[in-house]
Amino acid sequence: MSTQSGVESPADPPAPTSSPRSRRHRFLRWGAVLAAAAVIVVGVLDAASSEGGADARSQLTLIAPAAAGGGWDGAAREMQQAMRAQNIVNNSQVVNIPGAGGTIGLSQFTGMAGDGTTMMVMGITMLGAININGSDVDLGDVTPIARLADDYDVVVVPANSPIQNVEDLMATWKNDPNTFTFGGGSLGSVDQMIISQMARENGVDPAAVNYIAYSGGGELATSLMSGTIKASVSGYEDFVDQIEAGNLRALAISAPEPVPGIDLPTLNELGYDVTLTNWRGIVAPPGITDDQRRELEAIVTEVVASPEWQDALERNNWSDTFTPGEGFADVIAQESEFVRGIWADLGY
Repeated sequence: MSTQSGVESPADPPAPTSSPRSRRHRFLRWGAVLAAAAVIVVGVLDAASSEGGADARSQLTLIAPAAAGGGWDGAAREMQQAMRAQNIVNNSQVVNIPGAGGTIGLSQFTGMAGDGTTMMVMGITMLGAININGSDVDLGDVTPIARLADDYDVVVVPANSPIQNVEDLMATWKNDPNTFTFGGGSLGSVDQMIISQMARENGVDPAAVNYIAYSGGGELATSLMSGTIKASVSGYEDFVDQIEAGNLRALAISAPEPVPGIDLPTLNELGYDVTLTNWRGIVAPPGITDDQRRELEAIVTEVVASPEWQDALERNNWSDTFTPGEGFADVIAQESEFVRGIWADLGY
């Protein structure tokens, strides 16, 4: 999902959440388990990056702070493909450190101070996870490199649902909010933030939304089609196959403007002030030198200019919002403040 989104727990099956506080405790418990495993992975990365004083052009690691197959992992692997095809970097690898909406990966990443051979893919979901998990580190503890692209969430229901459009969904939801169950990505994800904004627009208490967190779009689609959840908000690419197969009905998209290639109205067009985008960016560890930062920015600039990356944008229906350096630092600051406001309303 652009769910991007982190993984709540590979071993913990989806279950309705009860309250923000109990969700936080359960999520942090599993986060502690995953963190122990992640320490081993990062130890390997530290050792690798220190061998022979390698620089980013000769050896580069891209960390996806989520499980394989998710949005951050997909962006990292698309970057890796471009690097290989254009010989931008001699040797590149992608390493997954899943858990807690990306905050486990973030915690390990901030401990790699001064490492100019590693970058991490991240996005707006990480901002939400930082708030909801009470993370000890945030994006002020990393070095911004560039915003890469924007992805958009879509509102979907099962094809056999009596809900035909967003107006039907809002009316049904408002009539009985306690039993109307939404599904989406990890707790703190952009999916949950969009649903919270929809709740506010619909006169439903955002803190009382009946929300189930899932680890990926495949599970979400299965739960929709089985009737476990009544509606979902997640990345368009998570659902496009089932939409085209006629198993799911797409109602609207969260983009601020219509998206070429996606024939859906925006929530904003329908009169709802909901325009969150699932942007993705890339950052470096803290404490790198100016020369290391400039080199990493140059590498990413070459990647996004490559035909391979341009093809990835088209295939994934991503919008090109490449913003390097200080411009991206400004984006992080503005988005962090906005997301803190959303979660403050929910009691975090």
